[in-house]
Amino acid sequence: MLQVALAQVRLNARRFIAVSLAVMIAVGFLTATLVINSSSKASLAESVGEGFRNADLILTSEAPYFTDDGVVLRDDAAAAARNTAGVDAVYPVEQAFVAFNDGKKKVYAMLTNTPDEAALLPVDVALGTLPSNDTQVAVDQTTADRHGLSIGSILPVQPGDEASGSRTVDLVVSAVVSASNDPTQMGTPQLYSSAATAALFADPDRGFASIQLALADGSSASGVRAELEQDLTAAGLDGIAVRTSAEQTDEVVAGFTGGEDALTLVLLAFAAVALLVCALVVSNTFSVLVAQRTRELALLRCIGASRSQIRRSVITEALLVGIVASIAGVAAAIGLVAAIVAYLKGIPESGFATLAVAPSAIITGLVIGVLLTLLSALVPARSATAVAPLAALRPADDVRAGTRRGRVRLGIGLLLLAGGGALLGYGAVISDLLFAVPGGMLSFVGILMCATLFVPSLVRTVGALAAPLGVPGKLAAVNAVRNPQRTSATSSALLIGVTLVAMMMTGAATARTSLDSVLAAEFPVEVSVRGGVLGDTPLTAADAQTARGVDGVAEAFLLPVVGTTQMYGTTEAVYALDPAEAAAVLQDQSLKLSPGTILMPQNTTASTVTIQGAASTVELDVVASGSGQMRPLISTETAAALGGVPEAGDAYLQPQIWISVQEGLSNGELQDLQSELAEALGVEEYMVSGTVIERMAFEQVIDVLLMVVTGLLAVAVMIALVGVANTLSLSVLERTRESSLLRALGLTRGQLRGMLALEALLIAGVAALLGCVLGAGYGWLGAKSALGSFANVAVAVPWLQLAAVLAVAVLAGLAASVLPARRAARLSPVAGLAAD
Repeated sequence: MLQVALAQVRLNARRFIAVSLAVMIAVGFLTATLVINSSSKASLAESVGEGFRNADLILTSEAPYFTDDGVVLRDDAAAAARNTAGVDAVYPVEQAFVAFNDGKKKVYAMLTNTPDEAALLPVDVALGTLPSNDTQVAVDQTTADRHGLSIGSILPVQPGDEASGSRTVDLVVSAVVSASNDPTQMGTPQLYSSAATAALFADPDRGFASIQLALADGSSASGVRAELEQDLTAAGLDGIAVRTSAEQTDEVVAGFTGGEDALTLVLLAFAAVALLVCALVVSNTFSVLVAQRTRELALLRCIGASRSQIRRSVITEALLVGIVASIAGVAAAIGLVAAIVAYLKGIPESGFATLAVAPSAIITGLVIGVLLTLLSALVPARSATAVAPLAALRPADDVRAGTRRGRVRLGIGLLLLAGGGALLGYGAVISDLLFAVPGGMLSFVGILMCATLFVPSLVRTVGALAAPLGVPGKLAAVNAVRNPQRTSATSSALLIGVTLVAMMMTGAATARTSLDSVLAAEFPVEVSVRGGVLGDTPLTAADAQTARGVDGVAEAFLLPVVGTTQMYGTTEAVYALDPAEAAAVLQDQSLKLSPGTILMPQNTTASTVTIQGAASTVELDVVASGSGQMRPLISTETAAALGGVPEAGDAYLQPQIWISVQEGLSNGELQDLQSELAEALGVEEYMVSGTVIERMAFEQVIDVLLMVVTGLLAVAVMIALVGVANTLSLSVLERTRESSLLRALGLTRGQLRGMLALEALLIAGVAALLGCVLGAGYGWLGAKSALGSFANVAVAVPWLQLAAVLAVAVLAGLAASVLPARRAARLSPVAGLAAD
């Protein structure tokens, strides 16, 4: 029977093309997920490990310094390391958060001491020499380029924390070093100085970040570590870990991921969807292939082939297809990830990207692909031997509601649908995803189980719309449901992908609408710019005029500090604004500034508030706003009586600028606006906030997630469309004589192609339409479950996006019919009628 299976695969290779393609895409997706996981870990390790790449052993505290059981790394630990035999050099790494002024604005940076042994420094010197005295500093290349620093530049460095004081030390740039790829420092300016200079700014309570050791030639890392651990224990320093560079890298990476690979889990979830859709396509295809060969299989039975031999023949065909397609899928996945890594290596910020192909990824992809194909072919293989040889084998009976199997399937499906739907609804009502997610999954499985019972009816109902198209339309409606089980399986494959895509689109649209309402209530204005920290120049009316000139800004007004009040146990600034100006920038137009009143945050419970000014104290009636970010605000008329700010508040109470933006700005334009405002006003970007800035950040996350998820789910839709094309192709082969008879009776080639196109349109259209409806419902309930606890979730259906999904599915279904229709139309009526 092996020869029979090989002959079938060889002679009917085109029948297996679609099956192979579906398996290849699904296996490729799964393998790519696993390879991306291993590559991301390797890339992260390459990046994280750069901070101690030149060390042989690293000492770190087992617990953070601020916990009760944390051991702070101090000089006693460094001394113990120096006294250990086999240790050649010791590098106690001391870091401090500092700031420097580049002539335009204050820049925050990380200052690290240099080692006595230059070989232990984790970065390379690109220009100049490392600091040789306490007045020199080295800067990374990115910082030097960004702030115009070079050898000999004077860098005024001061503590980055206000609590540490305001002393400034002028340091001379003596070297430019490579920027570290350590993710804890990437994007932060990196400075390197002598140990004495670093100690001026470091918090002594924190101790050293780590102690890095270089071993003498010929020393064993394991032997030195064992002796060092004994010395530390003897010194009463039991909470210090001694690890190799590789072990420390693994420890830090585990800390970043929390011991879990959340991204991999998400990708594997989508891979599972692709595999499920692939299994439907493969099983459906093999069922049709077995049904087509009923006479051939019956003949084999009649000449002596046993049931087990027939079954093994079909399984062997599936095995061959699964092996070839799985190998192709694994190879394609590795090639794709390798191309992505090669591209990333060309980007300076991602030069540490590393390709890591774990053997487990290859083995998993091959095993899952082969098992998937074999399991999907089991039912068709059983069907091949279920009928006696002389009974002229025909396709298995449809699973209808009237049959025993149909009633069982309907009962289970309805039970899952009812139970899962109730669980999903309960999760949406109480806003709990722990109930909603499993409820959604169970209800959707129930829908798929019942698909055989309602999809054909829907196709038949929609098919009635094709009747006005004449004979091709009527025949298409009948042929589309001739094999209800096959139609349901093909529709279900497409239904899964479209439902999930529509769900994500609806959920994203609903989340945007809900977040807009939350942000509008939280922030009083669209954009606000707050003053800097101690020592910075306060914002002025000239700055407001500058902000007004930035592209995208409609109005900008300065809010000077006119007094102080006690709020939440601390002294807070009170701001003043002209009522007309307030009306131009406040989002809540119901709020009015009037004499004798003060606008306060939404959670203010007092009915009156006392305002302290330099000349007098006044008591004002409170008007609570709906915004939690509202600052105490009074009218300029009321502020005139205060006589200015009390002297005690001058040092730390800073003016603000409130801004309204022009209508219709995109996320990219808003991001540019934030950067341009920060640059124009000489402040950090985080000091520019407000509704539109926060909305931009949320929408960027939503857009990226939606793009990634839609791209991943497109794999499932692609596999499903392969199934549509395969179903039509097999249907054409099954109905060769019928199609030829229709041609002989007068049906033109164009009408025959139109009939098959309408079949594809009905199958794809009904599945896509049903998927859009289900996806919209699941998306809204999912958003309500996730966001209902802090926002009023109103359904927002992205009609245009769903219409686009429906149009794409329909057009793809039509495209899937091109090759089968062309094949059917090319066959002459005489040749078709002669076919057996």
